[in-house]
Amino acid sequence: MLYYWTFLIGYIIGSVPFAVLISKTQGIDIFCQGSGNPGATNVKRVLGKKYGILVFLLDFLKGFLPIFFIKNFFQLHPYQVNNVHAILLIGLVLGHSYSLFLKFRGGKGVATTIGGLFILTPSTALLGIVLWYAVFTITRFVSLASLCFALSLPLTTYLFAYKTEIIRLAFSLMIILFLRHIPNILRLWKGIENRFDRK
Repeated sequence: MLYYWTFLIGYIIGSVPFAVLISKTQGIDIFCQGSGNPGATNVKRVLGKKYGILVFLLDFLKGFLPIFFIKNFFQLHPYQVNNVHAILLIGLVLGHSYSLFLKFRGGKGVATTIGGLFILTPSTALLGIVLWYAVFTITRFVSLASLCFALSLPLTTYLFAYKTEIIRLAFSLMIILFLRHIPNILRLWKGIENRFDRK
């Protein structure tokens, strides 16, 4: 029951669609603008840098704060700790990606993933961000940078000798991120994926 409620609470929190809510304050339906994706990148493309950064930070905190709260204010049995953290983060990312409030639509889940990993595996998160930035700077493809970030997660958690539950979490997050990027992967393969304007 602990794991069930952990996942459910994470899913509900993750479902809060900050990109949609902030876009609506500006009179914009983000599903009908830009790429149609309710995420920080599309908000930045449609509404500008300020709003894009705001959405990214809120989605980041959506992953960061629940994990921080559970880790620091709940007393868990040692054998439950990593499982609870992993289940919570998966719930948060799935909620973000398949929001209860958006008829199971949602964003890609990268910012929420980074937020949770910053608490659980800071070295993995930091290396992933560096890789994301390097790939994006070279290619200007947000999707390709995000896919490289996703691929790095199982490898770095393994190399830094995190426990088995965390390595499984990293592998699960990689799969979720890849599934969310299938349309981007197809566009990259066909050579029609949009680059992010340097402006």
